[in-house]
Amino acid sequence: MATYASRPPAVAALARRVRDFRHAWIAVPIGLAGLIALSLTLRTSQLGIGFWIDEGLSVGIADRALTDIPAALRKDGSPPLYYMLLHFWLGIAGDSEEGVRSFSLACALLAIPVAWWAGRTVWDTHKAGWIAAALMAFNPFLSQYAQEARMYAMVALLAIPVTVCFLRAYALDTERRRPWVIGFAVSEAVALYTHNWPIFFGASAGVAFLVLLALSDRRRELLRDGVLGFGGAALLYLPWVPTTLYQAQHTGAPWADAPAFSSLLGVPGVILGRLPEIVFLICAGAGLIAIFRTRPLSAHGRAALALLIIAVLTPTLAWLLSQSSPAWANRYLAVAIPPYLLLATGGFTYARRLGVFGLVLVVIMWAQDTAPVEKSNVRAVAHTIGPSLAPGDLVISTQPETIPLLNYYLPDGLRYATLTGEETDFGVWDWRDGVERLERTSAEENLAPLIASLEPGTRVVLVEPIVWTLNRWRAPWTKLIRIRSKEWAQALSNDPTVPITSIQPTNFTPPRPNPVRATVMVKTR
Repeated sequence: MATYASRPPAVAALARRVRDFRHAWIAVPIGLAGLIALSLTLRTSQLGIGFWIDEGLSVGIADRALTDIPAALRKDGSPPLYYMLLHFWLGIAGDSEEGVRSFSLACALLAIPVAWWAGRTVWDTHKAGWIAAALMAFNPFLSQYAQEARMYAMVALLAIPVTVCFLRAYALDTERRRPWVIGFAVSEAVALYTHNWPIFFGASAGVAFLVLLALSDRRRELLRDGVLGFGGAALLYLPWVPTTLYQAQHTGAPWADAPAFSSLLGVPGVILGRLPEIVFLICAGAGLIAIFRTRPLSAHGRAALALLIIAVLTPTLAWLLSQSSPAWANRYLAVAIPPYLLLATGGFTYARRLGVFGLVLVVIMWAQDTAPVEKSNVRAVAHTIGPSLAPGDLVISTQPETIPLLNYYLPDGLRYATLTGEETDFGVWDWRDGVERLERTSAEENLAPLIASLEPGTRVVLVEPIVWTLNRWRAPWTKLIRIRSKEWAQALSNDPTVPITSIQPTNFTPPRPNPVRATVMVKTR
């Protein structure tokens, strides 16, 4: 049999490509399947814990007619894509905690092979593909939100093609640039229909584009493609823009305070973990220094520079805007995961042995920090008081956004009310001008008529937040909730027609996130 050396060069090269292709065709799926299996074991340990407030809203919004979801979101403040996809997912997986959260889990697991593709596409080596896949498989931020019924795992997944398409279209030397330009426009628009923070990603990418434009020797061509990519994304997102503007004006995030500067400085630790952050700085940093030392900047150097700009500016722009209009939450940082991890992938790849050593350390540390914390005791409280309730009984929540969650866990047929009066839609809370509406409420005007309308024998349940620290109760919305809760609890305590029959939980030990107390009463006359 002829050896590769004895064959003509073209034939030998073709034979090597066939061999490499067969090897990759077998090894890559097996390797990715192994990573997905490992990630699955880490990201299902707490899949069945009780829902918290936001997850109750997810189910309440998604579990309605598909055409009703956009109208409901005018009250809520979010884009529609996640809820529409979850609507179909509920029909497949059911509305149990595991069933609802399995959609987020699927997004997190799918991000692993997509990250492999991203690493290989950006850094041009199989090694980079495996590094990116491993980082995505064990990242604790993604492990947390793979087990939460919210859109953050989906946002992280969608941000991968947005990042790759941007780099291939504008940073890397690509012969066929146009498909990547179109891919950037489409993927950015899809991300914008999922969450609002891709707006900051897009703005940061715009700054990175201007820097790349200044470094380019083909500026006219690059500028034309930039107009096509960013303009295309804006055009695709245009139908939802009026709703976004309406939401920004009337909903916002009145529950949030303006973030401190320490919140911005802590972003790498949130995304990468506190201890692994140091390893990233040492190991990946060494590789990035090697990338940036080339003069003029190589294609990979331009890609790393663009990733660095996007990774830094995305949370920075969000932080700056939140100083005047607070809308900051660490979970929103999901959109920044791909830029961070792809930047780290390049660093680990170019750091060679040090990079492999750092990757192993990071994976080991990340594997110890994967389980989310139960964020609410509503399920436990509801299961305790639920058997004593009957259709027609009244549940009053002084924290209005808790009603969808209470409705999920409590028996059917109950009436619900909040500080503004009785509610008819139990699946969503109307955040529009919420603070102004709450300021106009009082126990005399809103609570007393409800109690007076009840027939003797009707049970009344007052559900109020347990405020064990004031740190989370100083924003305009949360401060009003804290004050009104005390006023309504005192008013009911002073009313002899509704004596207390039980209080759950009977004891409470902080710290626990989002705890509530349910006081069960019965109308006597």
